[in-house]
Amino acid sequence: MMKKLLQYYRNYSAQKAEKAQILLVDHYLKSGRVPWSPGYVQYKNQQITQVISDTATLAAFKKDEVPPQYGYKLDERIVEYAWLFSRLPTSKVRLLDAGSTFNFDFIVNHPQIENKELSILTYAPESPSYPQKRISYVYADLRDIPFKSQYFDYIVSQSTIEHIDMDNSIYGYEVQHHTQKEEKSYEYLKALEELLRVLKPQGTLLLTFPFGKFENHGFFQQFDDEMLAKALTLLNQQGSSQLSFFRYLPAGWIACSQEDCKNIVSYNPHTGRGKGDDGAAHCRSICCIAFNKT
Repeated sequence: MMKKLLQYYRNYSAQKAEKAQILLVDHYLKSGRVPWSPGYVQYKNQQITQVISDTATLAAFKKDEVPPQYGYKLDERIVEYAWLFSRLPTSKVRLLDAGSTFNFDFIVNHPQIENKELSILTYAPESPSYPQKRISYVYADLRDIPFKSQYFDYIVSQSTIEHIDMDNSIYGYEVQHHTQKEEKSYEYLKALEELLRVLKPQGTLLLTFPFGKFENHGFFQQFDDEMLAKALTLLNQQGSSQLSFFRYLPAGWIACSQEDCKNIVSYNPHTGRGKGDDGAAHCRSICCIAFNKT
């Protein structure tokens, strides 16, 4: 009897949560789709869930093509996840999520991820987590990864290296950092060295970060041409890189060139810096690198 009651309670709670989400999304859509307003996160996650299971969209991203009016008033995650899933294999591989951007139920329950031997590396424990799905959680600094060399077949690092050596107190923990206001930090190169070390020969690193005009937003920095060049110099000593660029326009995201991103600034929703009337929710341009190690 107790088991039946517990199951009923879980089902009832899930139904209540689902109904609340539907109401929030409906409110968001009817209120003008204002980024970060109530319902925004729920709507974004709903859209990401659909996109990463849509073969036509993933096929387009595989060729660096973006559907019309894609990701209208949504932040860069709607592009990054599609780009990443278009390049992840369907086969079972040993996968590292360097930055914990896969630690969501709609990601870990995806068939393309469920068959992976997944390790999630982040600085501190997060809730929720999914150890029951045989996911390994490791807590460390990306500049000192506690895995042996040449361990992973694939590594994903989504919008993470821009936070290295920055003020990460916004995420609820204090990490020593040295970057001063408006300064560039090159500590991300140490993280890249570590990612290269733990990647197997013939392995693949899928890397994304905000890109355009250099900006120091405190908790992240936006990379510019010079910072990208340093990253590529390091990466290409051990393999080859293919670059993709995307930027946000008032009608949604498009594929573009590196030159198109050169003077683009980000919107920081925590401070209001960079806010415009284009509906951008966060970064307006990103760089995505598919690196293959020789």
